[in-house]
Amino acid sequence: MKPAHYVNGVFTTAGTPFPLRSPADGRQIAAVPEAPRETVDEAVRAARAAMDGAWGRTSTEERCAYLRRIADGIEARFEEFVAAEVADTGKPRDLAATVDIPRAAANFRAYADLVYGRPERAYPTSVPGWSGSGQALNYTVRRPLGVVAVISPWNLPLLLLTWKVAPALAAGNAVVAKPSEETPSTATLLAEVIDAAGLPAGAFNLVHGHGAGAAGEHLTAHPGVDAIAFTGASATGSAIMRNAAAHVTPVSFELGGKNAALVFADADLEEAVEGTLRSSFTHSGQICLCTERVYVQRPVFDAFVSALAERAAALRDYGPMISAEHRDKVLSYYRLAVEEGATVLAGGGVPEFGDDRDGGYHVEPTVITGLPQSARTVREEVFGPICHVAPFEEEDEALRLANDSPYGLAATVWTTDLSRAHRVAPRIEAGIVWVNCWNLRDLRTPFGGVKASGIGREGGEYSLDFFSEPVNVCVKI
Repeated sequence: MKPAHYVNGVFTTAGTPFPLRSPADGRQIAAVPEAPRETVDEAVRAARAAMDGAWGRTSTEERCAYLRRIADGIEARFEEFVAAEVADTGKPRDLAATVDIPRAAANFRAYADLVYGRPERAYPTSVPGWSGSGQALNYTVRRPLGVVAVISPWNLPLLLLTWKVAPALAAGNAVVAKPSEETPSTATLLAEVIDAAGLPAGAFNLVHGHGAGAAGEHLTAHPGVDAIAFTGASATGSAIMRNAAAHVTPVSFELGGKNAALVFADADLEEAVEGTLRSSFTHSGQICLCTERVYVQRPVFDAFVSALAERAAALRDYGPMISAEHRDKVLSYYRLAVEEGATVLAGGGVPEFGDDRDGGYHVEPTVITGLPQSARTVREEVFGPICHVAPFEEEDEALRLANDSPYGLAATVWTTDLSRAHRVAPRIEAGIVWVNCWNLRDLRTPFGGVKASGIGREGGEYSLDFFSEPVNVCVKI
């Protein structure tokens, strides 16, 4: 797969190329064109022209048909998408084949269904004293925002790109997308599928490149962009918000997390250990929803932490960090944890495989204990395969510890007490709370965080609300 921009219905490799390296073994696998400002400008102009032209005149039924053709196209090239996702991210093939690529196709179908069946409201209005009937009809229509910039991250490249592109197109917007510079391949494949689906030129555009001072910043600061949807680090979100402020551009942000799990003494211990193993180490911790803070009620603390550390140490099928830079960042937190006084129960270093993987960017799944709540390792997002486990005594203490964070994306509660589950979940300062499970998603439900974890919600009608503007029409009868 050769990454390329897709602008106004044409593929191009304009710009100076930079190397794309496999995180699994460090070798160069492609060259990616860095979109110059001129290419970003051209993409935004093409999107605007599409809104003023054929794409802007499409009906809801026509857009739904396009979205379903895109879903069919992803499925028809399923193995290509899986191979590209694995090559870019280094994640296990099973993860890409069972989650990332199927969800990408499902996103397009889900939003085709949602937008087609979405009702709007109408209100008969009586106004005494009017001439004539004294009646009016107030009804609501939704119009697209216009040109939408979509910035997606490297951890779930296709899934999170389509999570925004699908509702943006469904609502009638034209899109200019910029994937992470670390993971350009599945985005290019998606552009090929969209091209084959026959969307009018300019309805979807794709530019590759870096963020600050490059394609990403050119796009988010562009005066021709009407809205920005971004998933990524909180610091990057702050920078994008500063750019957006100049033009009062609406933003939807899904940012970082330092997610907590609460394990109560009445929990099914085996289920809680297995669930926490999954929530902490899936995709080597490189998912914004992963658990980095685990709080366990004192009576089961020793048994829980012992079992979790044993199973973490036994993990073998895990992928690398996305880059050498990110690997070094994660390893710096491993060192910091020890400096802060942590006890390392599992991992804490770099694995040795004795094969090509030793040239990649792997780090060990790591379980630590013994740090105070004020430790940097407990408060700052590592975005790697590490969790800190600490004890608590009572329910109120567990809630205080869980909420003592600048982040508020997700949390997990492990308990067999149904009353406790319903009592605790709403008191956790997070956008998503799972009880006795993790990352069990319904595409219709709201997704997003509070505090430094984001602004707004995605999913179902929440995404359609962001990507469209309600307009009230009042007709005097």
